[in-house]
Amino acid sequence: MPPVNADMNSADLTQWLQSLAELALESVHPDNLMPRKLPTPGRKTLVVGAGKASAAMAAALELAWRQQYPGVDLSGLVVTRYDHGAYCMNIEVLEAAHPMPDTLGQEAATRMLESVAGLTEDDLVIALISGGGSALMSLPAPGLTLAQKQSINRALLHSGAPIREINTVRRHLSAIKGGRLAAAAHPARVVTYLISDVPGDDPTLIASGPTLPDTTTPADALDILERYEVELEPEVRAHLTAAGASPKPDDFAFSGDTAPVLAKAADALEAAREAALAAGMDVRVLGDNLEGEARELGAAHGELALRCRGETRRPLLILSGGETSVTVTGKGRGGRNVEYLLGLFNALEGADGIYGLAIDTDGIDGSEDNAGAYFAPGDWSKVQSQGLSPEDYLANNDAYSFFAELDNLIVTGPTRTNVNDFRAILVLPGADKE
Repeated sequence: MPPVNADMNSADLTQWLQSLAELALESVHPDNLMPRKLPTPGRKTLVVGAGKASAAMAAALELAWRQQYPGVDLSGLVVTRYDHGAYCMNIEVLEAAHPMPDTLGQEAATRMLESVAGLTEDDLVIALISGGGSALMSLPAPGLTLAQKQSINRALLHSGAPIREINTVRRHLSAIKGGRLAAAAHPARVVTYLISDVPGDDPTLIASGPTLPDTTTPADALDILERYEVELEPEVRAHLTAAGASPKPDDFAFSGDTAPVLAKAADALEAAREAALAAGMDVRVLGDNLEGEARELGAAHGELALRCRGETRRPLLILSGGETSVTVTGKGRGGRNVEYLLGLFNALEGADGIYGLAIDTDGIDGSEDNAGAYFAPGDWSKVQSQGLSPEDYLANNDAYSFFAELDNLIVTGPTRTNVNDFRAILVLPGADKE
């Protein structure tokens, strides 16, 4: 990364921020993550997996496996989001819908459960799990339907509930999540490789933990649904009232299993931090696990950037990660990263010398085609000349359309990794408001 200096114009600085984001993404791509030392093969070695990064993880695993264990069979199947596939020689890659589950995801989950049935203690299961796996391997618990799960999933995604609560509900409506896949594979060894998209990087929360023990209860799930006033059909309520406990940490099914986290949000932020320091900047990392309403966090970061602008003596980079929420009340288009960025942009009101960028590291912000967006100080005058109202776009949850009007959307296509939000604010010293 080149140094940031006074000779750089606005276009140079926005390009610098986008290059920084690309560097952060590269640091958490599966191609660069697979460990040098893989687990000892079993009598039979089977791969299962789900998530936006699972296909790329499978391709990286195959390459490492052939190098370390030439001639040793490896097979299985993973499911990823549509258009997130990768070429594999021996591992089947399936594609399904996200964030709203579909029948192909249900079929994939069914096949995974069937594939691990009847294994022995001499066998090995390698699970490749990343963010998005909850929707992609959506197998309803007995007595429930996919349509019921879709309805609840849709309501929770629009409610503003944090991901840990959404995944708690998903686990207790599922026949495969919350450790049930590992329990079905018992007594085989299970090694789970994880790419974390959850704040705090709790392995049991990633993709709702299909191969990891669950510490929550059906009563917890029912409480969450009632708190967000999600309408429940009688079968769903009856299931959560009468359902047995999911596998817990002391369950013998997890004996000897391991679950290393290969990448997380902190790794992407650290790669960006090191690059910025090498470019002669000051860096402030606000955290890798920030949550809350996206627009409110953006506004708070705008106030912080304004305070820092008067204090810094050289270019300052403010970094953060995590997963914000959006309470949807409007009918516009957008995801949490553009909504965060619009909240930030609105709070700055065109303050000179402050640039912003926010992306979802999987390349898809919400359900749109963009990873996120960026802005420069001069964009405020463009907004005024075009008669655009940031407040109106926020009120309609239409941040995508706002940044499309400015031609400031960032479109990467699927990145095949996922460590959630990456946000960067560049603050130049000695700048006054325009």
